Order: sequence, then C-alpha cells, then structure tokens
Amino acid sequence: MRLVALLVWPETVRLAPLITVSLATTQQYQAAAARRTPCFCSGSLCCRVRNGSRMHHPFLFGSTSTSWRRLGALIPLTVALCWLYAGVLTGLVRQWANDEDYSHGFFVVPLAVYFLWRRRHQLRDAPTDPSAFGLLVLGVSLLCFIAGQLGSELFLSRVSLIGVLGGLTLFLLGWRHLRLVVFPLAFLLLMVPLPEIIFNRLTFPLQMLASQVGEVVIAASGVPVMREGNVLLLPNRALEVAEACSGIRSLMSLTMLAVVLGYFTERRTWARVLTALAAVPIAVAANALRVAGTGLASYWISPAAAEGFFHTFSGWLMFVVALGGLLGFQRLLDVRRAVAGQEVVC
Repeated sequence: MRLVALLVWPETVRLAPLITVSLATTQQYQAAAARRTPCFCSGSLCCRVRNGSRMHHPFLFGSTSTSWRRLGALIPLTVALCWLYAGVLTGLVRQWANDEDYSHGFFVVPLAVYFLWRRRHQLRDAPTDPSAFGLLVLGVSLLCFIAGQLGSELFLSRVSLIGVLGGLTLFLLGWRHLRLVVFPLAFLLLMVPLPEIIFNRLTFPLQMLASQVGEVVIAASGVPVMREGNVLLLPNRALEVAEACSGIRSLMSLTMLAVVLGYFTERRTWARVLTALAAVPIAVAANALRVAGTGLASYWISPAAAEGFFHTFSGWLMFVVALGGLLGFQRLLDVRRAVAGQEVVC
C-alpha cells in the first residue's frame, strides 16, 4: 500500500490544481449568471424574441462585463490543463512528426476547432445548466490519466484528455453544450495513435490480404508468381509486403477524410456513418492494387520500379485513386437521395 501511495501521490498533486480550478470556474460561471443585468432595449441588437418571450443576447449574457468574467474564468482552467498534459501533448506532436502512419494528426486538431467554430451560435444559444455528472466523467478520465502515466501506457494518457474536456464541458455548461461538442471531441480520437498491440493485430492481416490479392492480380496478368506468406516471388525478384506496405497509413488518413467529407456533404447520420465505413474497403482495395501494380511494374519494366521514387509515387497515386473512389461512393449516396426524393414527390 505504501508503494502504491508513493506512486500515485505525485500524480495526485499534479491533478489537484486542475480540480481546484474547475470548481472555481464553476463558481465564476454561477456568479456571472447571477449578475445578469436587465435589458430595456426594444431592438434586436441585444435582445431576441423567441416564442413570444424576450431573452438576452447569448453572447453578451446581459452585459459585456459578465462575458469577460466568464472568459477570465476559463483562462486558469486552460493553463491548468496545458500544465497537466504538457508531456502528453509534446509526445503526441513528436509522434505525428516522426511516424508517417499518424502524420494526419496535424490536421485533426484544426479541423476539430473548425467544427466547434461552426457551432458557435448554437453554443451561445444553449442555456447553461451545469451537471454534477460531469465530475464523474472528469474523475474517471483523470484515473485513466494516472493509470497511463504509472503504466507508461500512452494511449490511456492521451485519450484521457478527450474525456477530461467532455467532463469539464458537462460539469461547467451542461448536457446541451456537451451534445453540441460531442462530434468535435469524438473527431479528436483520430489524432491518438492506436496501442501497439492493436496496431500489430491490424497490420499483419492487412499485409496478408494485400499479398493475396496481389498474387491473384499478378497471376491473372500472365506473370508467373508464387506467394510465401507476405512475400511474392517473381521470376526476376522477390517482393515483400512489409508493414509499411500494409495500407494502415492510407486507411487512417482516408478514414479521417471520409469523416470530414460526410460532415460537409451529408445531413443524414446513417449516411455519414456509411461514408466513414466505406473508407475501410476502399483503402484496403487500393493498397492491394498498389502491391499488384508494383509487382507487374517490377517484372515488365525494371526491378527498380519497386523501390525509391516509383514506389513512393505509386503510394500517392493509389491514395488519390482511393480518394476518388470515396468521392464516387458519396456521389452514389447523393443520387440515391435524389431518387428517393423524386419517388416521394410522385
């Protein structure tokens, strides 16, 4: 027990400022709400009329000073979060920069902020109704953070940040605000690298699938080929479908783009989900064709076609093809919606 206490105590000390600032921020929000000044105007600048009742402009909250109080209350909370997760965030950015499988992480955060910005008017209109359930979410997320730090489990430490943001939103602002920010928060999951054990369980089957499809396509083209595991044996050379050629990189990047595409082009939830799921078979098929194309180019042109610039270029080319396939799938959904609309009219 003493050993556990010695291990947990430093992390508890680090968490104390965040919890303290969260409680203080809640008090600031409640105090700001209590100081709302009455509005006597008759125009639409600071008042809006809904359902026959007058309500204060959601940005001003009745007075400019109140808005500044709320903004000032968020500053120490932001500082406490940055201080607590400084090591986690720097390690995350370092992995984005050095690991090509997760280089798309640099685009996830700006896109999540943009999604949040698009909902700014709804967030302003939503009433503030803090929920104590947010403390439970916050507590569980912080426990995940402690477990990740003590066990050197990067995935838990990184995912806990998203849980902390959701818990703070619920604790400070309430359920309606949480429902509005749940998509940007869920989108942040795409920036977190998968645990190594899950990553390895995904890459090896993808390697085998790419090599199997590559063997079938190459053999169908009349080129003698034999496969041993993830190695394709051609008359002039052997091609290994390595981990980097498993397609996991294009799969993750295409999935992120599919989510963004569904968000901007679809209002139907099921269509957005279907667009994101379609990225998986499209990315896998494109990578398998890339492996087959590399083998054929190596046999018909030169063994050098499987290395260097040509190998890299084929990866970019097949990703563009996969993106085109995703856009084509989304177009089919649009056509289906148009046809369904015409049937309803008829």
